[in-house]
Amino acid sequence: MAANRIRWMNEDDPPGAFPPVSAALREPDGLLAAGGDLSSARLLEAYRRGIFPWYDEGQPLLWWAPDPRCVFLPGDLHVSRRLRRAVRRSAAEIRFNTAFGEVIRACAEPRSYGPGTWITKDMVEAFEQLHGEGWAHSIEVWQDDRLVGGLYGLAIGGALFGESMYSDAPNASKYCLVFLDQLLADGRLGLIDCQVQSSHLLSLGASTIARTDFVERLDALCEPVLRFETWPDAPIKVLELLEK
Repeated sequence: MAANRIRWMNEDDPPGAFPPVSAALREPDGLLAAGGDLSSARLLEAYRRGIFPWYDEGQPLLWWAPDPRCVFLPGDLHVSRRLRRAVRRSAAEIRFNTAFGEVIRACAEPRSYGPGTWITKDMVEAFEQLHGEGWAHSIEVWQDDRLVGGLYGLAIGGALFGESMYSDAPNASKYCLVFLDQLLADGRLGLIDCQVQSSHLLSLGASTIARTDFVERLDALCEPVLRFETWPDAPIKVLELLEK
């Protein structure tokens, strides 16, 4: 039984008091630790090391580092003919960091295909704090001045840790990925972390890499620990995304 134990952390433990990711359980895959808190310092330390919080309301705070890791690397995104046509015909535009609270709350809404959400009230508050500090970001799709989809995540150096995305209009979240693929292509980002693989992400071209490879990439992309600040100064029309 001892081999199946995970570390319990207290709120007063230092932000970096995580065990090495190699200590994560195989079943359930990647469970590494429990407890602690969602302070900005602890979250930044966790993501920098390839660890993220994931738990349901009423559960203890759980920390994960699964193996393999699901990511988008430069050139991974598959833009189908149907999506390409949708991009070229779209009247929407992409904005950045103008409605973070709306995006994260929309992502936290229950989905028709699932029993609930892992984006708890405490997670919303923690990421709004990170957004106010310049670490967490929202990529938003607007049509007729109405927010119709978006994606939010945490960025450290050249790594974007995608948390969740949603669509209230066809392809809205995919437009966000097309934009991010351009940041990968021009070298402003080195990877987009998707955390846990899904058939949807894999169908869009996401790949899986070994946890050791993922951590090595973070060592290169996240040092020094800097905010990602090179977002466009103005909105971008979706139909212009594939023109470059």
